[in-house]
Amino acid sequence: MKKSKLILGLSLVAISGLILVAADHVDAPAVSGTASDITDLYSFQGQDTNTIVFAVNTQGLLSPNATAAATFNENVMIEINIDNTGNNVEDLVIQAIRKGDKMYFFGPVAPGTPGTTSTIKTESAMGSVMITPYGAAPIISTENGMKFFAGPRDDPFFFDLGQFRAILGGTATAFNNPGTDTFAGTNVLAVVVEVPKTRLGTSNTINVWAETKRKQ
Repeated sequence: MKKSKLILGLSLVAISGLILVAADHVDAPAVSGTASDITDLYSFQGQDTNTIVFAVNTQGLLSPNATAAATFNENVMIEINIDNTGNNVEDLVIQAIRKGDKMYFFGPVAPGTPGTTSTIKTESAMGSVMITPYGAAPIISTENGMKFFAGPRDDPFFFDLGQFRAILGGTATAFNNPGTDTFAGTNVLAVVVEVPKTRLGTSNTINVWAETKRKQ
Protein backbone atom coordinates (compact mmCIF):
# COMPACT_ATOMS: atom_id res chain seq x y z
CA MET A 1 0.00 0.00 0.00
CA LYS A 2 1.35 3.40 -0.97
CA LYS A 3 0.26 6.39 1.05
CA SER A 4 0.93 10.12 1.04
CA LYS A 5 -0.74 13.16 2.52
CA LEU A 6 -1.73 16.01 0.23
CA ILE A 7 -2.62 19.53 1.36
CA LEU A 8 -5.28 21.18 -0.80
CA GLY A 9 -6.47 24.75 -1.25
CA LEU A 10 -4.52 27.90 -0.51
CA SER A 11 -1.80 26.11 1.42
CA LEU A 12 -0.89 24.08 -1.67
CA VAL A 13 -1.04 27.08 -3.95
CA ALA A 14 1.43 28.85 -1.67
CA ILE A 15 3.99 26.02 -1.82
CA SER A 16 5.35 26.08 -5.34
CA GLY A 17 6.33 22.76 -6.89
CA LEU A 18 5.08 20.60 -4.03
CA ILE A 19 5.24 16.92 -4.97
CA LEU A 20 4.37 14.03 -2.67
CA VAL A 21 5.43 10.49 -3.44
CA ALA A 22 5.50 7.05 -1.92
CA ALA A 23 7.80 4.54 -3.59
CA ASP A 24 8.31 0.78 -3.55
CA HIS A 25 10.55 -1.00 -6.04
CA VAL A 26 10.86 -4.30 -4.17
CA ASP A 27 7.95 -6.71 -3.75
CA ALA A 28 7.19 -10.35 -3.10
CA PRO A 29 8.12 -12.66 -6.03
CA ALA A 30 4.47 -13.35 -6.83
CA VAL A 31 3.85 -9.62 -7.41
CA SER A 32 7.16 -8.18 -8.59
CA GLY A 33 7.20 -7.12 -12.23
CA THR A 34 3.54 -7.91 -12.84
CA ALA A 35 0.61 -5.61 -13.56
CA SER A 36 -0.14 -5.77 -9.80
CA ASP A 37 3.26 -4.32 -8.85
CA ILE A 38 2.94 -0.65 -7.85
CA THR A 39 6.29 1.16 -7.82
CA ASP A 40 5.21 4.74 -7.11
CA LEU A 41 2.28 6.98 -6.32
CA TYR A 42 2.62 10.70 -7.06
CA SER A 43 0.15 13.44 -6.08
CA PHE A 44 0.73 17.03 -7.13
CA GLN A 45 -1.04 20.19 -8.20
CA GLY A 46 -1.67 20.47 -11.92
CA GLN A 47 -0.58 23.34 -14.13
CA ASP A 48 -4.17 24.44 -13.63
CA THR A 49 -4.05 25.30 -9.92
CA ASN A 50 -7.65 24.17 -9.57
CA THR A 51 -6.71 20.54 -10.24
CA ILE A 52 -4.80 17.69 -8.63
CA VAL A 53 -2.85 15.10 -10.62
CA PHE A 54 -2.59 11.48 -9.46
CA ALA A 55 0.00 9.21 -11.10
CA VAL A 56 0.33 5.49 -10.33
CA ASN A 57 3.30 3.63 -11.80
CA THR A 58 3.47 -0.15 -12.10
CA GLN A 59 5.83 -2.87 -13.40
CA GLY A 60 9.07 -1.12 -12.53
CA LEU A 61 12.62 -1.72 -13.78
CA LEU A 62 11.48 -2.45 -17.34
CA SER A 63 14.29 -2.48 -19.89
CA PRO A 64 13.55 -0.93 -23.30
CA ASN A 65 12.96 -4.40 -24.79
CA ALA A 66 10.74 -5.45 -21.89
CA THR A 67 8.81 -2.17 -22.10
CA ALA A 68 7.78 -2.88 -25.68
CA ALA A 69 6.18 -6.15 -24.54
CA ALA A 70 4.73 -4.91 -21.22
CA THR A 71 0.96 -4.51 -20.97
CA PHE A 72 -1.73 -3.57 -18.50
CA ASN A 73 -3.75 -6.61 -17.39
CA GLU A 74 -7.51 -6.57 -18.08
CA ASN A 75 -8.03 -8.51 -14.84
CA VAL A 76 -6.14 -6.01 -12.66
CA MET A 77 -7.77 -2.75 -11.54
CA ILE A 78 -5.73 0.21 -10.34
CA GLU A 79 -7.55 2.04 -7.56
CA ILE A 80 -6.61 5.43 -6.11
CA ASN A 81 -8.08 5.85 -2.63
CA ILE A 82 -8.84 9.29 -1.19
CA ASP A 83 -9.63 9.95 2.47
CA ASN A 84 -10.99 13.46 2.97
CA THR A 85 -12.17 13.07 6.60
CA GLY A 86 -8.87 12.15 8.27
CA ASN A 87 -9.86 8.66 9.47
CA ASN A 88 -7.62 6.74 7.03
CA VAL A 89 -10.63 5.12 5.36
CA GLU A 90 -11.30 5.90 1.72
CA ASP A 91 -14.21 8.27 1.11
CA LEU A 92 -13.62 8.41 -2.65
CA VAL A 93 -11.98 6.13 -5.19
CA ILE A 94 -10.72 6.60 -8.73
CA GLN A 95 -10.61 3.32 -10.62
CA ALA A 96 -8.72 2.51 -13.83
CA ILE A 97 -9.01 -0.73 -15.77
CA ARG A 98 -7.91 -1.78 -19.22
CA LYS A 99 -10.27 -3.12 -21.84
CA GLY A 100 -8.75 -3.82 -25.24
CA ASP A 101 -6.46 -0.98 -26.29
CA LYS A 102 -8.03 1.57 -23.91
CA MET A 103 -7.87 2.43 -20.23
CA TYR A 104 -11.24 3.24 -18.67
CA PHE A 105 -11.65 5.51 -15.64
CA PHE A 106 -14.39 5.66 -13.00
CA GLY A 107 -14.83 8.24 -10.22
CA PRO A 108 -13.98 10.04 -8.00
CA VAL A 109 -16.92 8.31 -6.36
CA ALA A 110 -17.75 6.84 -2.96
CA PRO A 111 -16.68 3.19 -2.82
CA GLY A 112 -19.30 0.49 -2.49
CA THR A 113 -17.40 -1.07 0.42
CA PRO A 114 -14.16 0.39 1.83
CA GLY A 115 -11.28 -2.04 2.19
CA THR A 116 -9.58 -4.70 0.14
CA THR A 117 -12.60 -5.71 -1.97
CA SER A 118 -13.97 -3.38 -4.64
CA THR A 119 -16.64 -3.27 -7.31
CA ILE A 120 -16.09 -1.31 -10.51
CA LYS A 121 -18.25 1.80 -10.25
CA THR A 122 -19.60 1.62 -13.79
CA GLU A 123 -22.31 4.18 -13.04
CA SER A 124 -19.54 6.77 -12.49
CA ALA A 125 -17.65 6.30 -15.77
CA MET A 126 -15.67 9.49 -16.42
CA GLY A 127 -13.68 8.77 -19.55
CA SER A 128 -11.19 6.60 -21.40
CA VAL A 129 -7.93 6.99 -23.25
CA MET A 130 -6.06 4.97 -25.86
CA ILE A 131 -3.05 3.30 -24.24
CA THR A 132 0.06 4.99 -25.60
CA PRO A 133 2.39 2.51 -27.36
CA TYR A 134 6.04 2.42 -26.34
CA GLY A 135 8.03 5.07 -28.19
CA ALA A 136 4.96 7.00 -29.33
CA ALA A 137 3.98 10.54 -28.39
CA PRO A 138 1.76 10.56 -25.29
CA ILE A 139 -1.95 10.24 -25.96
CA ILE A 140 -4.03 12.34 -23.55
CA SER A 141 -7.81 12.55 -23.49
CA THR A 142 -10.06 15.12 -21.82
CA GLU A 143 -13.58 14.23 -20.73
CA ASN A 144 -15.92 15.53 -18.04
CA GLY A 145 -13.39 18.15 -16.97
CA MET A 146 -10.72 15.49 -16.30
CA LYS A 147 -7.57 14.43 -18.18
CA PHE A 148 -6.34 10.84 -18.64
CA PHE A 149 -3.17 9.04 -19.74
CA ALA A 150 -2.03 5.41 -19.69
CA GLY A 151 1.18 3.95 -21.07
CA PRO A 152 4.94 3.51 -20.66
CA ARG A 153 7.07 6.30 -19.21
CA ASP A 154 10.66 6.63 -18.01
CA ASP A 155 10.83 5.75 -14.31
CA PRO A 156 10.89 9.18 -12.60
CA PHE A 157 11.99 7.90 -9.19
CA PHE A 158 15.62 8.84 -8.38
CA PHE A 159 17.40 6.40 -6.09
CA ASP A 160 21.12 5.84 -5.49
CA LEU A 161 21.21 2.17 -4.53
CA GLY A 162 24.99 2.04 -4.13
CA GLN A 163 25.02 4.94 -1.67
CA PHE A 164 22.03 3.49 0.16
CA ARG A 165 23.93 0.24 0.69
CA ALA A 166 26.99 2.19 1.84
CA ILE A 167 24.88 4.02 4.42
CA LEU A 168 23.45 0.73 5.70
CA GLY A 169 26.92 -0.77 5.82
CA GLY A 170 28.39 2.19 7.67
CA THR A 171 30.92 2.99 4.92
CA ALA A 172 29.34 6.20 3.56
CA THR A 173 31.50 9.23 4.38
CA ALA A 174 29.33 11.98 2.89
CA PHE A 175 26.19 12.68 0.91
CA ASN A 176 26.43 12.36 -2.86
CA ASN A 177 25.25 15.36 -4.86
CA PRO A 178 23.41 14.52 -7.02
CA GLY A 179 24.30 10.84 -6.71
CA THR A 180 23.80 8.05 -9.23
CA ASP A 181 20.33 7.29 -10.54
CA THR A 182 20.15 3.50 -10.24
CA PHE A 183 16.88 3.40 -12.19
CA ALA A 184 18.14 5.44 -15.15
CA GLY A 185 17.19 3.82 -18.45
CA THR A 186 14.35 1.78 -16.97
CA ASN A 187 10.64 2.32 -17.51
CA VAL A 188 7.26 1.85 -15.84
CA LEU A 189 3.67 1.61 -17.01
CA ALA A 190 1.90 4.73 -15.78
CA VAL A 191 -1.73 5.68 -15.21
CA VAL A 192 -2.29 9.42 -14.78
CA VAL A 193 -5.52 11.29 -14.05
CA GLU A 194 -6.02 15.02 -13.46
CA VAL A 195 -9.06 15.91 -11.36
CA PRO A 196 -10.68 19.23 -10.37
CA LYS A 197 -10.19 19.85 -6.64
CA THR A 198 -13.93 20.44 -6.30
CA ARG A 199 -14.52 16.73 -6.94
CA LEU A 200 -12.38 15.69 -3.97
CA GLY A 201 -14.50 17.17 -1.19
CA THR A 202 -14.23 20.32 0.87
CA SER A 203 -11.45 19.33 3.28
CA ASN A 204 -8.10 21.15 3.11
CA THR A 205 -6.27 17.87 3.69
CA ILE A 206 -6.61 14.50 2.02
CA ASN A 207 -4.81 11.19 2.47
CA VAL A 208 -4.06 9.28 -0.72
CA TRP A 209 -2.98 5.70 -1.38
CA ALA A 210 -3.14 3.32 -4.32
CA GLU A 211 -3.91 -0.36 -4.68
CA THR A 212 -4.07 -2.94 -7.43
CA LYS A 213 -6.92 -5.45 -7.21
CA ARG A 214 -7.21 -8.63 -9.25
CA LYS A 215 -10.55 -9.87 -10.60
CA GLN A 216 -11.90 -12.82 -8.62
